[in-house]
Amino acid sequence: MTQSRRPFQLYDDRASAEEQPLPDALHRASFLKRVLCFLALGRPDLGDHWKSLQSDQAFETVRSRLCSILASTITTASVLLAISGVFVSTGSPVSYFDYTSPVPYCLLFISLMFAMIAMLTSGSSMIRWLHTDRYWTQEQLKQGDYFILSYLLSIVTPIVFIVCSLNCFIFAMLIAGFSSQSMICRAVTALWLVAYAVNVGTIMMEAMWKYATSLNHAGDRQ
Repeated sequence: MTQSRRPFQLYDDRASAEEQPLPDALHRASFLKRVLCFLALGRPDLGDHWKSLQSDQAFETVRSRLCSILASTITTASVLLAISGVFVSTGSPVSYFDYTSPVPYCLLFISLMFAMIAMLTSGSSMIRWLHTDRYWTQEQLKQGDYFILSYLLSIVTPIVFIVCSLNCFIFAMLIAGFSSQSMICRAVTALWLVAYAVNVGTIMMEAMWKYATSLNHAGDRQ
């Protein structure tokens, strides 16, 4: 009976020995770090993320989720790149919707550039996550401020570029729509603007509520 329990006891001792307390560098969180943590990991601190680095299974779950987000970012960037490229390289097929005027065209070109950068950063971040392991990640986070920021920015940066690209494209279409001589085109553009404002407002309110709730939960744990 003693011999049958011994392998399990050794396994438990090894697992507990691998568990490490939260490093001091992760206790000190500025406002910027909290915002980046929330955008990257859905939490305003790295406490829960550090716990996921204590086992291979939990780390694989986190890595799969982040790779899925990056894959979606690459897909979205590809679509924006294709659409912006079409608008930049071709003229308007109708006279009442001219997106080749200076301001909309400039915004479309900026959207194209942001989409290209988003694809590059997403691809490099995905390669990084596919080739990393939890021990290397632990050592990186232990180093402190610069390494923590670079770690979080590798997740957040592609999403930021996607948001910038999408908003530049939307504003280009809005400006072109409101500059149209057609009343129907301007009415449709106004409805689009209302829908855009409502959706952005809803997303921002939900994000702020979740951020405040996460801060309260983090404070209760401390």
